Amino acid sequence: MSNEAFKVKGKCKLSGSITPQGAKNEALQIISATLLTKEKVTINNIPDILDVRRLIALLKGLGVKVKKINKDKYSFQADNIDLKYFASKDYLNEAKKIRGSVMLMGPLLARFGKAYLPKPGGDKIGRRRLDTHFHGFISLGAQFKYKEKTDEFFLEGKSLKGTYLHMEEISVTGTANVVMAAVLAKGKTTIYNAACEPYLQQLCKMLNRMGAKITGVGSNLLHITGVKSLKGTTHKILPDMIEIGSLIGLAAMTQSSITIKDVRLDMLGIIPSTFEKLGIKMKYVGDDIIVQKQKHYEIQNFIDGSILTVYDAPWPGFTPDLLSIFLVVATQARGSVLVHQKMFESRLFFVDKLIDMGAQVILCDPHRATVIGLDRKSALRGIRMSSPDIRAGVSLLIAALSASSDSVIENIQQIDRGYERIDERLNALGAQITRIDLGEEK
Repeated sequence: MSNEAFKVKGKCKLSGSITPQGAKNEALQIISATLLTKEKVTINNIPDILDVRRLIALLKGLGVKVKKINKDKYSFQADNIDLKYFASKDYLNEAKKIRGSVMLMGPLLARFGKAYLPKPGGDKIGRRRLDTHFHGFISLGAQFKYKEKTDEFFLEGKSLKGTYLHMEEISVTGTANVVMAAVLAKGKTTIYNAACEPYLQQLCKMLNRMGAKITGVGSNLLHITGVKSLKGTTHKILPDMIEIGSLIGLAAMTQSSITIKDVRLDMLGIIPSTFEKLGIKMKYVGDDIIVQKQKHYEIQNFIDGSILTVYDAPWPGFTPDLLSIFLVVATQARGSVLVHQKMFESRLFFVDKLIDMGAQVILCDPHRATVIGLDRKSALRGIRMSSPDIRAGVSLLIAALSASSDSVIENIQQIDRGYERIDERLNALGAQITRIDLGEEK
């Protein structure tokens, strides 16, 4: 268990340009999909983060030949899978450490007729059911067993068959898992109420290049005609839209001008326009976003004059992963906003730390918080705090960089799970973030 923390110098001013890392959530799906073929799959722009490293280690344990070509480019070849390891305690223990291990079920079930999974770990952001995944697999003909004593899931299905599936919730990972299982199933599968976010579109496009037959990509109605086998391909992962949103928020909070390069604007949806509702000024030059230096930014009201409400929704709505960033940035805006976190019940609990820093936030209930912007009349103060999850961790880091005094953020393993060398990369822009060992500190 990591015992590291960040010591963060406040009153930070940043400048320069930064290229966002590859998308964490896409990487977990794409890397899992390499199990669907015996042929080599080469993937570019893989982020060097804890969750991805753990997933790659799981694949190596299963017998996948993994070759690191350069810092963010890998090849994977799953031509000799060790199914004994797949059923071993070692595999189950390692799979527990990463929520992304759930993405291995669809490919393994499709290609080998069985899959095992312990209840996976990850963020403490509320209950995230796996029912959608299992209902999808059962609809395709798999048999499902759950061992309550050990919290382990078992699936078996030697000959999956296409079906009509109306998903009960718009689950990105659930849709991805069912898509990966269905591409090798016999016959036609129709998925209605499918997730359609860019990372899922990327997965479907890659599978089609491998020989899959998927239509409706980008919509909530997918049609999949099963094929007997898939071939190898090359794929490039999108830039991480959550990191892009985090950098927009960081620039605004610290009164800095930052250029965020190669963002794939065409894949960012309403993320930029939602931050513009906080009064943040941005220029779009080619495929770069230039966040302008601002002393003040003012929250827009609705047209009828009522207080702005921002809420999360499945794509093409505003991603829940950026609501905590949005909330932090609102604390220093002029005006008020209601933040409504509809999809997870524990993601707003980090606001108690912002209140300790001097922010004016009213936590109405587990899903809603009202932010009364300070308009920089009172700077946040640095405190000692702990990161509860990936996104809240970076939100607190942004708050700490803008604070009037220094802060210490513990449990930074949560931040490392989703952000590649965030301390080094922000320090290159002028931040002063030091990684410290809490054991040595004592």
